[in-house]
Amino acid sequence: MSSFKRSYRRNSKKAVSAMLAATISLSAGGAVLADEPAGSSAKAGSNISNSASTAFTLFSDVQSGFWAEKYIYKLAAQGIIVGDAGKFRPSDSVTQQEAITMAIRFMNLSGELGNGDTVPEDLQISGYAKPYVELAIKKNLIDREEELASLKANESWGQKKASREWVAKILIRALDKDEEAKALGAGATGFADHNKISANVRGYVRLAAQLDITKGIEGNKFDPQGNVTRAQIATFFGKGGEHLNANYSNVYEGIVTELTDSKLTLYVDNQLKSFILDNRSVYFNKDSQLKISKSELKPYTKVMAIDKVGSAAYVEVIDAKQQLETTEGTLLRILNGNRIVMLVNNDLVEYTFDDTTAFLDQNGKKMAASSLTPESTIIVQRETYTTEMKPVLVQVKAALVSKSGTGTIDAVDVTGKKISIRDASGTVETFAVDDRTILLYQSQKLNNLSELRENSSIKYTVNNSVLDSLEVTQSVERTVTGTLLGLDQNGRLITFSNASGYPEVKLLADKTDIIVGGIADATLDDLIADLNGGDKIELTLDAEERVTKIVVQGRQTEQLNAAKVVNYDSKSKTLTVLDGNEKPHVFVLDDKTKVDYNSNQPNLAGMESILNKDRKINLSYIGSRALSVQMIYKYEGTFVSVNTSEKKITLLTSDNKTVTLPYQGTAPTIELYGKRATLSDIKVGDLVVAMLSANQDAVQTLALKSSAQFVVSSVETSYSRIRAVNGNNGLTESFYVDQATLTDENGNLIKLSNIQKGQTINVAFNGHKAVSLQVVKLTMGSVQNIDASTLTVKTFNGAIESFPLTSSVKVMRGTSVTAGIGGLTTADHVEVRKDSDGNLVVKVLTSLERKFSRYDANARELVVKRATIADDKYRFFVNADTYVHQGDTTISVQSFKVDDKIVLYFNGDRLVEIEKQ
Repeated sequence: MSSFKRSYRRNSKKAVSAMLAATISLSAGGAVLADEPAGSSAKAGSNISNSASTAFTLFSDVQSGFWAEKYIYKLAAQGIIVGDAGKFRPSDSVTQQEAITMAIRFMNLSGELGNGDTVPEDLQISGYAKPYVELAIKKNLIDREEELASLKANESWGQKKASREWVAKILIRALDKDEEAKALGAGATGFADHNKISANVRGYVRLAAQLDITKGIEGNKFDPQGNVTRAQIATFFGKGGEHLNANYSNVYEGIVTELTDSKLTLYVDNQLKSFILDNRSVYFNKDSQLKISKSELKPYTKVMAIDKVGSAAYVEVIDAKQQLETTEGTLLRILNGNRIVMLVNNDLVEYTFDDTTAFLDQNGKKMAASSLTPESTIIVQRETYTTEMKPVLVQVKAALVSKSGTGTIDAVDVTGKKISIRDASGTVETFAVDDRTILLYQSQKLNNLSELRENSSIKYTVNNSVLDSLEVTQSVERTVTGTLLGLDQNGRLITFSNASGYPEVKLLADKTDIIVGGIADATLDDLIADLNGGDKIELTLDAEERVTKIVVQGRQTEQLNAAKVVNYDSKSKTLTVLDGNEKPHVFVLDDKTKVDYNSNQPNLAGMESILNKDRKINLSYIGSRALSVQMIYKYEGTFVSVNTSEKKITLLTSDNKTVTLPYQGTAPTIELYGKRATLSDIKVGDLVVAMLSANQDAVQTLALKSSAQFVVSSVETSYSRIRAVNGNNGLTESFYVDQATLTDENGNLIKLSNIQKGQTINVAFNGHKAVSLQVVKLTMGSVQNIDASTLTVKTFNGAIESFPLTSSVKVMRGTSVTAGIGGLTTADHVEVRKDSDGNLVVKVLTSLERKFSRYDANARELVVKRATIADDKYRFFVNADTYVHQGDTTISVQSFKVDDKIVLYFNGDRLVEIEKQ
């Protein structure tokens, strides 16, 4: 196991010299990057630092989440850079002599410093920096002639501001990659301002980019002549350190063997090294620049810790994978000498443990090794970072248990046939259920596990980890299934045959929810109770065994379509019909028979008045009992043809039957939503509804089926009316939905009051009549990947969603609409939805890049700095669901600082995302 050690010499100085040096260094107009004092009083090889004798502290002007935070703290902990009076001053420029001082420390060459006597006088260097520049020339970090050639008249080389391209060159040389850089000099750097980079430095810049030391600045520029800031140079050297083994004496890399609130112990080079953890310790991951919490450190992972007077000033997770090997098997016995013998895949395996090995029971509680029982299934975790591969954890996965007790049901696994039970102490144990297990509910036998409910109070008996019996003594809620036999609404009793075929009677609760597929706001009248073919139902029972919910899971009805009425006797309510084969059938209607005819409020009396001879009807029935009677007043299907001379229209119904219907007059009335239509507007293949006249002898109205997408403007529940903006033409329209089926984005039935302003909805129309409405799912996020078949989007909540692409996909960018995804890129932030025809629509969010000014929390108003004096778009309302983030981390608007670069994303006029750069 390798470790980084830094040989870092320090010689004591008189206090007055240190104070004088500090005064000189601060008078230069900015904090120095090295921790040596400036001034002529410093002796050769001097290396005084007030940071060596005090604990590592944070910088007050480096806020959590600052882009260079990681490297500032890393290099400060290593002693390569220091702050000034508790501040780092990240935006201050760096002089060339400061950068050289930093580079020598970065290379861990302080032990080779001389007295600086051989430094050329014409370079004009401060006294404290001469030993460093002298060594830099010796190590070929800089070339005297090269440096002098870049100086202007009367310019001090040491006080000259270090440029970004110059620092890149120094850093690449510090990494001993000078020849590699020169070999790359003829190629393109990849930056937009490539031509502004000095020709003799391009290879260094290009190599720095290849090594991921720099990514440039905004707009893919490198800004070669720009002055490097303290934050930038910390990042340069911080990233450069990943390509250098400097062997710092206070840097340790190893495996976490102990982790408490205040202590970290690493296994380094076959030895243990411990550090104090306190509120000044900072934590990072190797592959991220964002700070992490101490809780994210895990035992047996590989980390790097930087020691500062016994404390871990900086901790970085190098490899989050735990260095453990896991083995599962059956415990056979424990032998003398702390030996465990296991059976693993039919092989005997022996492990030796010691006092540091942890033993846990099935519930994760500590236990003694002597408490392990043979035949238990155990999991052994061994460390893999030493040759001993010592067991560090032994946990019981399953042990044979025989016991009786009381508790509550924690979970029920119907598929796996297991029940988890929580006892009075909160301990949860899981036991198997087999065919011999007796399940009772207050002395009444239960038919299956699905009738059990979590949190029910129980008493139980277990034998060899299998439940012998379990009785619910007090339940919170359970469900039972069966067949509906009868309903006594006055006595509020329901009779059903249970899953075993035995009849049961239950009392209905004061409010019982009725769920029948396809029927909104169903009532007890919508249920079918019958001794032979009643509804298949699921009942939800409360703790007092009252029925709180009835869900119809299936019906056993028969259907008779296009039957012809022979006679109806209103006294006996007997209906005689002929089927398609002229075979007679007799049915009895009652008050529970559901009737349907061309009326908004159909009832039995109304249906009786039109059950005349030769009328065509559809029926559903059980035996001779008519469950529903529908007067045929319409045909739905695909338009096939029209014969204007014979005045006939031909349709193909959903059951592939051709129906030819006559019409009277010039043409039937044609209805199409949003348009005045004539017969010529109907094309072969159109979906239509043919509404018949009162006596069923002719088509009175031909309604075209259509659909449209809207954005809801308002909902008038008292009128069952919605006002919305049509997505096709931008016009505000209104329509009634009193006879429409309303569903959410997942297809679940909803009420009109559930629909909210601003939602996108798809509405299906039969002519002018809205027959169904569904809320549209909107997915907003950033494009992650695009290929020929799939669009992948990372949503605001971090989920990855994939959308299959077809030839009909549309991309909306501003006012432009294009077919296909040719113009879509991974830089786009988008809203993805489906239009009313089910085709994918990708809307690119408009963006605005600005600098933050202020935020009014009371008004929820974000103010940005104007791009120009004429810019009138600088105030924006921040919605409660506006996604505010930096990278993958959600942040608050209040965390922004003046001049922070932010990008605002809009969906129409609505601010939906704010991204901090």
